[in-house]
Amino acid sequence: MIQSSSIKRFIKQLDIQLMVLPALVFIFVFSYIPMYGVLTAFQDYSVFKGFLGSPWVGFKHFEAFFNSPEYWKVIRNTIIISSLKIMIGFPAPIILALMLNEVKNMTFKRVIQTISYLPHFLSWVIVSGFVASLLSTDNGSLNLLLLGVNLIDEPINFLSLPEYFWTILVTTGVWKEIGFSSIVYLAAIAGVDQHLYEAAAIDGAGRLKQIFLITLPSIMPVIVIFLILAIGNLLNAGFDDILLLGSNPALRDVADVIDTYVYRVGIQNSRFSYATAVGLLKAVISVGMLAGANYIARKSGNSLW
Repeated sequence: MIQSSSIKRFIKQLDIQLMVLPALVFIFVFSYIPMYGVLTAFQDYSVFKGFLGSPWVGFKHFEAFFNSPEYWKVIRNTIIISSLKIMIGFPAPIILALMLNEVKNMTFKRVIQTISYLPHFLSWVIVSGFVASLLSTDNGSLNLLLLGVNLIDEPINFLSLPEYFWTILVTTGVWKEIGFSSIVYLAAIAGVDQHLYEAAAIDGAGRLKQIFLITLPSIMPVIVIFLILAIGNLLNAGFDDILLLGSNPALRDVADVIDTYVYRVGIQNSRFSYATAVGLLKAVISVGMLAGANYIARKSGNSLW
């Protein structure tokens, strides 16, 4: 009976189901079928022998990564960069959304929103070129400003000094994504019952108190869900931004993360099995962290599942 009603509902919604079909086919073709390639992590894979002809070696490549002299450096950089992005980049769009929600002039609000959204639609190639120009020792705006106010005596090559890299990377990422990331929080704030603010105002609560007592608790489920996803992506420190901004070999000690390491050893050095093993290890740990963060969040009544 239940099966029959489900079939009838499916037929009744056939036009809607067909709209979903291309997305399902896309996910199946590009996400599930390629998972067969994970087998190369347990083989000494050869492009000439293929999956069936390459010898099985078990956990050889995983052990090689753990024993690699670059292991701790890559893991350290990945965790530090990801943690900085979460600590600084995660609350930034929430703060922007709260600030925009307090703006009463709609024209000014729309202008600020548009300006903050635009960097998201620029590729990292363009953004990295912009940053390189801004920080250039040859007429770079930042160096000219610092020289003009006598804070430095000669231009600084910021993109070749390891001590500046993490600051530049995280700041650029926040600038690029803060506006677009704030959209979901603005939508959540728009759904808050306005009568709550009116009641709070009658009780004498100012705007700041209303933010902490009404707005933030009301959008907390959305914040928790995105925080869970951010924790699950802790090992995804980035690829495009780090590859482009950290291309200088002098920055490798602070810029080499799991994704760039996999790219270098897998694509540039053709160590396909080794790179697959490192990528698979990262994926397994990320799933575990996602499940753990979700379990903890469930205690507060907000979780993905």
